Amino acid sequence: MSIRKGSHSIFSVRLHFVFVTHYRKKVLNAEMLNRLKEMVEQVSNKMGCHLIEFNGESDHIHILLDFHPKNSIAAVVGSLKSSTARMLKKEFPVEFKKHYWGKVSFWSNSYYVASCGGAPIEVLKKYIQNQASP
Repeated sequence: MSIRKGSHSIFSVRLHFVFVTHYRKKVLNAEMLNRLKEMVEQVSNKMGCHLIEFNGESDHIHILLDFHPKNSIAAVVGSLKSSTARMLKKEFPVEFKKHYWGKVSFWSNSYYVASCGGAPIEVLKKYIQNQASP
């Protein structure tokens, strides 16, 4: 596990995101997933985050990020969703128009996020409970 350093912090934050297409439409193909991976990596890097893993299926994607705590989770999600949706609509207009019309957003409004990595919760709880009190 790699530990990163900021100007006043040392951190290791791994987050797993899942974004689902609007109406769970099966829009994504292999070419779109490859392009999405590139876009997610670019946006993540701009925000000080690093893409660890990426994959998906026709109606959703999974992103594993090494997250930088200078960001809020909502800000990262907003940037990732808005920029990828905008570029996908521009670069794959035929695929988009097959499934969506008008001003329908590409991604569902909701998302999944979970922290991952590091010691299990029970180990951390015991470590904290066993601290020597002054």
